[in-house]
Amino acid sequence: MKIVILGAGALGTVLGAHLTRAGEDVTLLARGQRAAYLQEYGATITGLVDFTVPVRVVTDPSQVHAAEVLLVTVKTYDMASALQSVKHLDVDSVASIQNGVLKNEQLAQTFGWAKVLGAMAAFSGAVLPTGTVRFTVNQGLYLGELPEGTSTRVQTLGETFARAGILVQVTPSIQSFEWAKYLAFLSWMAPAVLTRLETYKFLQEAQTASIVAAILQEMTQIATTRAIVLEDITFFPTKTFSQLAFNDLVTHLEAVWKQSLYNRRP
Repeated sequence: MKIVILGAGALGTVLGAHLTRAGEDVTLLARGQRAAYLQEYGATITGLVDFTVPVRVVTDPSQVHAAEVLLVTVKTYDMASALQSVKHLDVDSVASIQNGVLKNEQLAQTFGWAKVLGAMAAFSGAVLPTGTVRFTVNQGLYLGELPEGTSTRVQTLGETFARAGILVQVTPSIQSFEWAKYLAFLSWMAPAVLTRLETYKFLQEAQTASIVAAILQEMTQIATTRAIVLEDITFFPTKTFSQLAFNDLVTHLEAVWKQSLYNRRP
């Protein structure tokens, strides 16, 4: 499968390296020092797996003309300029693994709704100072048609990732999973920024955990208004939590993250 990956940070490199190793025709669109590193040394993945593979890196998107699939892995704040650089591409399908729920509309504005697939990443990694990428979590790449359903192209893409070693779940309700992650992350992010604390620390205290609960319940109301049915995801039971009374939700948030802290201990 001919795949172009826009962005070569941690997740773009993880996907590009796995797909390349599996024999797929992969092009990474990258820039600056990151592009130079990958061109010279290839992509090295450590953590859950350990391997190095040469990857095709292009720094000028105008040199790439077509792909069966375009995967967008840049940060959300780079989305507009990144899409501007690839709007000329002739692609069959396009998907973004960014967090948030505006990404699909942005893709549709550039490529049209018919080409846009829904995607939610429950995997993570980090680019180390050495340039290698530590692959830390592989709990699933969720894929589906928008607004709902599955298709041959989704199944084919899912099978391609699975053969490459990425855990995949094809779902007929991809919007539910995209929103479930969005609600989870949004409820953590504001308190994290305001307190400058790690998530597990501010969720250990009822006062700060209650802020997370309030945000989660308010965002649940927005999802309900938009007729989005939430789902539990591997790292956060969004659906279950959204159905709890406020005080029960605070208690559950404290318990989940105390258990998480316990599990981190050697």
